[in-house]
Amino acid sequence: MSTVPDTIVLIHGLWVTPRSWEGWKARYEAQGYRVLTPTYPGFDEVEAMRADDSAIAGASVPETVAHLATVIEALPTAPILMGHSFGGMLTQLLLAKGLGAAGVAIGSAPPEGIRVTPPSQARSLFPALKNPANFHRAVGFTQAEWHYAFTNTLSREESDRVWERYAIAAPGNWVWAYGLLANWRPGHQETWVDYSVDRAPLLFIAGEKDHIMPPAVNRSNAKHWRRSPAVTDYRELPGRDHWTCGAPGWEAVADLALGWATEHARRAPLAA
Repeated sequence: MSTVPDTIVLIHGLWVTPRSWEGWKARYEAQGYRVLTPTYPGFDEVEAMRADDSAIAGASVPETVAHLATVIEALPTAPILMGHSFGGMLTQLLLAKGLGAAGVAIGSAPPEGIRVTPPSQARSLFPALKNPANFHRAVGFTQAEWHYAFTNTLSREESDRVWERYAIAAPGNWVWAYGLLANWRPGHQETWVDYSVDRAPLLFIAGEKDHIMPPAVNRSNAKHWRRSPAVTDYRELPGRDHWTCGAPGWEAVADLALGWATEHARRAPLAA
């Protein structure tokens, strides 16, 4: 006998905080799940991060992965892991460590080894990459840059409201070192994964209209996982942008993610 996971861990990406999951958290909790929305070490909510972005500039990927792993390992049973954007990459790193009963990567940033860079992605990341000094800074999007990168299917007025509630800066070194340079530095980087490792089942969800993490990036990422014996699936959603977790119709995305995860999750044995 076994039981499906009763806990979901939602991992946010760059330029946002756990607040970005507020709709999903409420929806899943209403279905009886325990839902955790951990943030990165030293991070806080939007208003605090806008007032002091020093924790953003000094953020470390290894420390963040270790922090999230500690949260997951403290749970009595393996949870479902869901990550958006850079949170999708973190989800992959955590699954590769043997954590989680199932994973969902939504509009995921790619780990090392994914060399697809569509023009819209380069344009979206240009605000961080245009100045090498940004490597050591917290780098935010203007409202216009946010509209292009995150919310391009919304009106500018709608996008500005989303920016006001959710947007913060991101660690420039993450964009430079783990986006632009990860595939060109010698040796394995901190976002490297062994794509042949067995792990919990993983679903990639891509948005057709996503500018910053376009479908081509997610398709390539999913194909790399074909080396693994574990279940890997890919779904591309028509008309969805990078803000797919909050844009109108997000409920259907949340239901797809949860339905797939519960169907494919590794079952934990029932207590004797």
